[in-house]
Amino acid sequence: MSDPLAPYATRWQSSRGRLHAEPESEIRSPFQRDRDRIVHSTAFRRLKHKTQVFISPEGDHFRTRLTHSIEVAQIARTIARCLRLDEDLAEALALAHDLGHTPFAHAGQEALDSVMKHWGGFEHNDQTLRVLTLLEARYANFDGLNLTWETLEGVVKHNGPLSTAESRSPPPPSIAEYNARHDLSLADWPGPEAQVAAIADDIAYNHHDLDDGIRAGLFSIEDLDAVPHVAATFHSVRQRHPAIEPQRLVHETVRRLIDAMVRDVVAQTGERLAALGPTNVESIRAHGHPVVAFSRAMGENDRALKRFLFERLYRNTAVLQETAEARRIVTELFNGLMAAPERLPAAWRWEEAGADPAALARRIADYIAGMTDRYATQMHALIDKKTTK
Repeated sequence: MSDPLAPYATRWQSSRGRLHAEPESEIRSPFQRDRDRIVHSTAFRRLKHKTQVFISPEGDHFRTRLTHSIEVAQIARTIARCLRLDEDLAEALALAHDLGHTPFAHAGQEALDSVMKHWGGFEHNDQTLRVLTLLEARYANFDGLNLTWETLEGVVKHNGPLSTAESRSPPPPSIAEYNARHDLSLADWPGPEAQVAAIADDIAYNHHDLDDGIRAGLFSIEDLDAVPHVAATFHSVRQRHPAIEPQRLVHETVRRLIDAMVRDVVAQTGERLAALGPTNVESIRAHGHPVVAFSRAMGENDRALKRFLFERLYRNTAVLQETAEARRIVTELFNGLMAAPERLPAAWRWEEAGADPAALARRIADYIAGMTDRYATQMHALIDKKTTK
């Protein structure tokens, strides 16, 4: 039987292992176990009530971090299969990539980063590593999920290497601390499955934010004439189906746009792999550039759609009003808990932290970052009521 994986795929048989040694499963590969641990984690379940773009959306069909992560995983598996990579590792990375996100999308992260500026700041990839290696408390013998080196490497390097000659700043604090114990080769590019998960994230959020923006009435199909490849796809669908209703038109167009990008990634990556001729996964890591990528033309399409969404969705007045309120809630939550840490739930209180403002601040940031949008709003109202008494 021929090897189903390409020579440059990440092989679980050659995994660099886990920080804490464990017996291997007889029925699952290490990467399958990683994926399953992520799916069963508390942080993963909480994504159901964490914002993607719209804060506490009233409609049932807007994306949350959970639905986004599932959609990223589907795209990642498709690309990984076409490239003969390890699908389970690609899926695990896709499902884990947003576990460190705060409530209220990027507004929550920006607020936490601002209030944490004296104590190392806040960055969601750094927080994802904290979740995976420290905050999840499910196992008797260790904190975190004790995932494989390859999964942790891919999560940490979701946006590429962290410690190169061109780096303008050191790695975030938790990544640097963990790396000192379990070297994640921060200067190298991640393996191909991690690169697949990263580009699948790009494909998913662009097109699903496009879908949600139209559904929310923040822009119309006609407004998308400003994005030529999107407008051309809408036109093609209308030509083939003249009587199609608007909702089906949007779904069919988004489906075709995603399919075109996935096909482009597979083709372009195939060309890059043919030119590089990697014989193992280390060849990918040491290459110095990403191997999984869009073609030049599709990359420009991707940037054009991003520019449109930035102006018409993320900078929309209604969305900005919501994000300003979200920043206020997170900032006041943090400041209120720093001033009166006894308001923390019993499970989050830590006597030693009281004598160390940096430790207390990080503890409170962990607590807030794990909140859902609804819980953050409820806790803010409770603390605000106590403060004004």
